[in-house]
Amino acid sequence: MAEEKVMTAPKEKKPRKKLGLTSQIFIGLIGGLIVGIIFNLFIPTSYVRDTIFVEGIFYVIGQGFIRLMKMLVVPLVFCSLVTGSSSIGDTKTLGKVGGKTIVFYLCTTALAVTVAIMTALVIRPGIGLDMSSIAGSEVTVAESTSAVDTILNIIPENPFASLAQGTMLQVILFALLVGILLAKMKERGSVIANFLTQANDLMMEMTNLVMKFAPIGVFCMIARTFSNLGFDAFVPLLKYMGSVTTGLAVQLCIVYMLLLFIFTRLNPLRFLKKFFPVIAFAFSTSTSNATIPLNIETLEDKIGVDRRVSSFTIPLGATVNMDGTSIMQGVAVVFAAQAYGIDLGISGYLTVIATATLASIGTAGIPSVGLVTLSMVFASVGIPVEAIALIMGVDRILDMMRTAVNITGDAVVTTIVAHQNKSLDKAVFNSSEVKEDVPELTL
Repeated sequence: MAEEKVMTAPKEKKPRKKLGLTSQIFIGLIGGLIVGIIFNLFIPTSYVRDTIFVEGIFYVIGQGFIRLMKMLVVPLVFCSLVTGSSSIGDTKTLGKVGGKTIVFYLCTTALAVTVAIMTALVIRPGIGLDMSSIAGSEVTVAESTSAVDTILNIIPENPFASLAQGTMLQVILFALLVGILLAKMKERGSVIANFLTQANDLMMEMTNLVMKFAPIGVFCMIARTFSNLGFDAFVPLLKYMGSVTTGLAVQLCIVYMLLLFIFTRLNPLRFLKKFFPVIAFAFSTSTSNATIPLNIETLEDKIGVDRRVSSFTIPLGATVNMDGTSIMQGVAVVFAAQAYGIDLGISGYLTVIATATLASIGTAGIPSVGLVTLSMVFASVGIPVEAIALIMGVDRILDMMRTAVNITGDAVVTTIVAHQNKSLDKAVFNSSEVKEDVPELTL
């Protein structure tokens, strides 16, 4: 008998997994670092090196990307804030839960920026890094203004002039007012609301398009930076990363847990153990939006929060409560100011706190937009945006930790609001969900 040949179907080749934007930017960062150090240490000064590459190709592409980012700031923040505030601006619909949630979110963000600034002032990450050698233009220091003038300058005399000039604190206030009033007008303002919603979608798409060029922009900016500065610039960069990490840890383990205990008398250790799977999921996915379902489910099943509360506050927090991003911005401001030798003063830091707090509302749901609005925060206190060249690549490395802090802040505020609204079942929270014994905290 002839042997029967067994026909086997050819194995299908698995499609190659495409590198994500985070990986691409990280590769651009490492590549630019290596190329910059090679240019600095091994290639002698010449017309080709300095004029064609460092101050030619690297500078043009890097600055072109910076300009694209700056192009997005005003329309992006305005449209995003109007659409966001119009969906949450009807206080009659929101009731006590909505009002308290928004206040707590704004307060935790302001605390986050304050923690970041204080941490950076102690660690001093920008000391020893002379950014003026790569600025490409003379560094200009913002004129000092009093705290009173800083507050009054938030109110625009002409909102259209504020939009044209990019006076962002005024743009933010005007956008919030427009959004709240559109929510109250309902059908009467539907045409404008729909137009701005579509404009917001357009700006999201444009941001995604611009960020596709981020790896190239990061490569060129970092290559130019290290071509001029050499490997000595890496030590302050590590100090910057350490400052951001420390600020995130303080916000998560101290600020949030103190707020939880003060307002609810719940055990912070038990909360962290029950909520840890959500933190781990957020850390691994690096996206607040993807964590929303697990966050709501965990708050209901393990913490005891009424789903009617969490289903409103958690999506809202994923949209407007960006404490991790605010911490990055606060540290970045101090880092860049120290690197450029700029003394911001008390009024400058107050401006940073106000700008980063309000801007966090407009950064919602758009990948990497924290870096876009960071240029606005820099501009508000007169810091050159070229400092983003170093921050951008490292910021992507820290993104996972920022996301974990963001979603934990949403959960803590939700638990506090649910407790005050008598929508928190402490019996569920105190149940033996976690095997290990957790010591009770008492006053």
